Amino acid sequence: MTHLSRREFVAMAGATLAATQLAPAQAPKLTAGEVVDRIKKNLGIPWNATTFRDTYKIGSPESPVTGIVSTFGSNLSIMQKAVKAGLNMIVTHEPTFWSDADIIDMVKDDPLYHFKLDYATKNKLVVWRIHDHVHSHKPDLIWAGWNKGLGWEKYLTGNDRGYVIPPTTLKDLALFLDKTLPAGTKSIRCIGDPNLPVTRVATGRDLTSMGMDADCIISSDSREYNCYEYARDSVHMGIKRGYIYIAHEAAEDVGTQEVANWLRPLVPEVEVRYMPTTDEFWGV
Repeated sequence: MTHLSRREFVAMAGATLAATQLAPAQAPKLTAGEVVDRIKKNLGIPWNATTFRDTYKIGSPESPVTGIVSTFGSNLSIMQKAVKAGLNMIVTHEPTFWSDADIIDMVKDDPLYHFKLDYATKNKLVVWRIHDHVHSHKPDLIWAGWNKGLGWEKYLTGNDRGYVIPPTTLKDLALFLDKTLPAGTKSIRCIGDPNLPVTRVATGRDLTSMGMDADCIISSDSREYNCYEYARDSVHMGIKRGYIYIAHEAAEDVGTQEVANWLRPLVPEVEVRYMPTTDEFWGV
């Protein structure tokens, strides 16, 4: 055994202490709970604790966060892309388990539910939904993102749903939406004369789109048995109006990019990335 002199022991201890002091301290990991707390603190509106939408769907507040994805829907494709990118917290606008309230009792015996949950758990994913509060934010972040994505901010007429745009036609406006909205949003259907002149445009969803005063109404998330029939009847009645029906995702996906932009400064420790939830329908 080698015996150290008192002088050698003191020198060795001092060197160890100095090395410890020089080593960078490990920064505490950001948790999902901290992300959510910062969102609540910075929304500028009271948090509605009774919401059934804006809650954790997978994971817990204690889960460490390696990066954040902002997206319209937390489908399996988005989960796989998030894992590949090394981002494990998904801030989703719409449901994860196929109902507005993510009612697990409806799907608890479905193999797809277990596959999706197991995949998320295996890859340490956290899924947290924010729907009601981004729509209540001033301005509504989803529609602010829509206006910015289309370049229509300068055409607003006093609210976030009405516009006066440069003269175009119903067909050309539909083609513009197909070209401008995130790649893959192909579920666009129109009712009315393709050559109808259009300058006044309104946007709505489902029943809010019926009877709006504009040359063209762009409607998302609409039911065929009411909105589509109203549009058909109004055209047959002789009203000079066009209707463009787009998917729910097509209308709101681009808005989740604005959510990402808003969230990014609140969590500088990690990457925040917008991931489009593309329309995967195809037709024949």
